[in-house]
Amino acid sequence: MVETAKTYDIIFAGGGAVACIIAARLAVADPSLKILVLEAGPHSRNNQDHEQPARYYPTLVRCGETFTPHVPKANPKLNGRLASTVTGRCLGGGSTVNFTVYCRAAASDYDDWEAVYGNKGWGSKSLIPLLRKAETYQGVTTNNTHGKAGPLKVSFAKADHNLANEWLGVTAAFDQDRGQIDDLNALYACDGYGRWARFIDGKTGKRSDTASAYIYPILDTHKNLDVQVRKRVVRVIFEGKRAVGVEYVDDDGDHAHALQSPSVARASRLVVLCAGAFGSPAILERSGIGSTSILSKNDVQQIVDLPGVGEHLMDHNGIFPHYLAADYGETLDDIWWGSEAEIKPLVDRWSKTGQGLLAHSGMDAGIRLRPTVDDLKEIGPSFTQRWNEYFANAPDKPIMLMSIITGHLGAAPTVPRQKLYNVCSYTAYPMSKGYAHITSGVNPYAVLDYDPCYLHEEADLHVLRWAYKHSRELARRMPAYRGELVTSHPKFPEGSEAAAKASNRPVSIDAPKIKYTEADDRAIDEHVKNIMSSTWHSCGTCAMKPREQGGVVDDRLNVYGVESLKVADMSIIPGNVSANTYNTAIAIGEKAAVIIAQEFGIKGVAESD
Repeated sequence: MVETAKTYDIIFAGGGAVACIIAARLAVADPSLKILVLEAGPHSRNNQDHEQPARYYPTLVRCGETFTPHVPKANPKLNGRLASTVTGRCLGGGSTVNFTVYCRAAASDYDDWEAVYGNKGWGSKSLIPLLRKAETYQGVTTNNTHGKAGPLKVSFAKADHNLANEWLGVTAAFDQDRGQIDDLNALYACDGYGRWARFIDGKTGKRSDTASAYIYPILDTHKNLDVQVRKRVVRVIFEGKRAVGVEYVDDDGDHAHALQSPSVARASRLVVLCAGAFGSPAILERSGIGSTSILSKNDVQQIVDLPGVGEHLMDHNGIFPHYLAADYGETLDDIWWGSEAEIKPLVDRWSKTGQGLLAHSGMDAGIRLRPTVDDLKEIGPSFTQRWNEYFANAPDKPIMLMSIITGHLGAAPTVPRQKLYNVCSYTAYPMSKGYAHITSGVNPYAVLDYDPCYLHEEADLHVLRWAYKHSRELARRMPAYRGELVTSHPKFPEGSEAAAKASNRPVSIDAPKIKYTEADDRAIDEHVKNIMSSTWHSCGTCAMKPREQGGVVDDRLNVYGVESLKVADMSIIPGNVSANTYNTAIAIGEKAAVIIAQEFGIKGVAESD
């Protein structure tokens, strides 16, 4: 089989956000380079669920073929719950199914990658030019970190965001400890409220993902680029310690999830794993690269002992308390929960003008939040050491990201449909870390041994308690506030001042804050344990750091101990980022394209815009 397999120069195992960038950059720069991209999911081109931005949430709730679910172990810190997550499963990966939020990391996050973990060329001074290169920023800014001519489009909503406007008005009047920021994504800005941008083309109203921005414009013209969807990679093939190809199976129709005799594709120069925080470590382990205990348990012959494979799993911890909104609130509830007949007028408007609620993310305002001295006292001593060691001297690092989301974010509403909004919070750098490992050496569909270890560190719980209180004070002062969706709030003791109310009116800006008792705090903690969720930002399982520190790849993305094998996706990040992960995936993709082009002697893949 190996002798008759087709040979390429480079094979990408996975066609997610990062793979699309690298493959496209290299295919254009060197038309003689034969490139294969193998993606387990389908194409996303001309699919309304992906092109029309506001449809992102119903697709997530359905968890259809463009998602892969990952079910963890029961977590005692979540009262025994299984807090599952999903990853994108289509060409473009997470960039094609995410919330489209344009959320960039703090510059110091990338500087840590270089200074703390020793990854030369991965600091902010190296990555900011690549972020500029990737984007066309359609907003008005004087900040020189944004790009003007890149393939990805970034815009702000022009209208239909009155609840976000109200929220910003409340933050300006109520929170005297923090101000307003013109550009939340200036990479150095923190602790001020402002408007979020989106990966949505402001002219067409379409989602701007890496498949539509990088791959589809060249797929029909660059015959050196072979993209095969519904192909799941099983393992990397080695000759000695050199990667020479991959085995893969069909992931379509009757073949999906069935054990098959794999097909083979050969790589004459390089194999790049781009299968994400769950897929890439699993491929490595099935290929014989990982800890001795995991491989022996699954009858995999070891090629390299790398105990860090599948470890160091990071995610952001999110809570989403909901509030009832006045009828005038501009929300996405009808799009998320209505029939196609109800949505049709919005589709017609979007199709003609690229505008309207269908061109929305529903997340138009937010903050990267740092605590005051009083806030630190409120959070408590569990967080003191973490604050002093990690945050106190890094003023661009928030401990929490907070945003208003205009719509009922959760399972399908069991109450009559109504206008809702939530003020979500997610922990920027949770202390708890988990793992994901294979349970079969041959079956790529076997359930992973996965545990994100949410809230295993007490400080992670206490910062979410504080965030809940802060977000609630903002939400209940909005003019559109009409009460709380009680089921999404803690069950406070009877008679508590903090009790959630299903029907209510806003309080004045200068109204006193809710006073919480110790019993109320315990109720909030229990509620967080019962509702805290993944924010779909899994990363770190093939960390780019020294091998002796549990690293899996070096700063050229080479897997330790073998040749001609790299990993390039969110699994490589050695330390978490205070942002949604898409923008960092873009930085990784552009950087990886530069690295490979340098090693291959390919001209035309620039290190800046």
